[in-house]
Amino acid sequence: MESIFHEKQEGSLCAQHCLNNLLQGEYFSPVELSSIAQQLDEEERMRMAEGGVQSEEYRIFLQQPSGNMDDSGFFSIQVISNALGVWGLEIVLFNSREYQELRIDPINEKAFICNYKEHWFTVRKLGQQWFNLNSLLTGPELISDTYLALFLAQLQQEGYSIFVISGNLPDCEADQILRIMRVEQQQRPKLIGEDEAQRVSVQQVSDTTHTTDVGVLDEDEEELRKALALSRQHMEVEDEEADLRRAIQLSMQGSASPISETAGSSHDTSSINTLTAEELRRRRQAYFDRQQLPHSADSHSAGGLKDSGTKPDQ
Repeated sequence: MESIFHEKQEGSLCAQHCLNNLLQGEYFSPVELSSIAQQLDEEERMRMAEGGVQSEEYRIFLQQPSGNMDDSGFFSIQVISNALGVWGLEIVLFNSREYQELRIDPINEKAFICNYKEHWFTVRKLGQQWFNLNSLLTGPELISDTYLALFLAQLQQEGYSIFVISGNLPDCEADQILRIMRVEQQQRPKLIGEDEAQRVSVQQVSDTTHTTDVGVLDEDEEELRKALALSRQHMEVEDEEADLRRAIQLSMQGSASPISETAGSSHDTSSINTLTAEELRRRRQAYFDRQQLPHSADSHSAGGLKDSGTKPDQ
């Protein structure tokens, strides 16, 4: 398949792509096709002038745009016909009465060019196989012999004009290679726009997934920061209570001097030495109150249960 010449769509130059894909090479450029179109325009002008350059028909003709080309890159069937004439090739309308009377099987032809709404493309036999060389495809599309007639009938039903190429096409590498071998196509080519849309869709899904992953990571990091903050707060409370318990134990012993000996660290010693007697008394009382809270709660709960289980005196 790599040996098959296949120009892909650029702008509205489908007529150029159609011709070059048919001839299997870069035989025509927009400049050359424009030159043919201008020559045709001049021939038409001269024919119109034969009726008189002062006639209303001639003035109207001069005001109309060219029917053989436009600024977008479109070229008429007359331009294509003249371009093929350089190579001794002619075109015949496929569904014309003259051609249908010949009763030629399409697989015995060499090539077709198709047109619908100013779009041109080629269907050509290379070796013993048929290929759709539409410039809107990402690559050549293999067409089986049994499907060729159905393919052309479907195009006609969709409104395409089909022309048969008559004459000897120039030799090409793909035709030489495919005469001695056949190719298989595992996957049909897509339309260029469809292929691009799929790539964009895949990229959008990838970007969305990445954004979601980042969002999840941000949430996880936020939860971790909260957990660390709570842990540090809990550790600070535990450290403070540990210092307070040691201070209370020392105060209850009635000795402040052994603090430096019983303290676990220099940090503990400095922390406790800075406590005044009043503050130490207040913290000790708060500590005792917290120690008695669970006991009081249990007693109140037990009393409630007991009361609920007694009966009034009879």
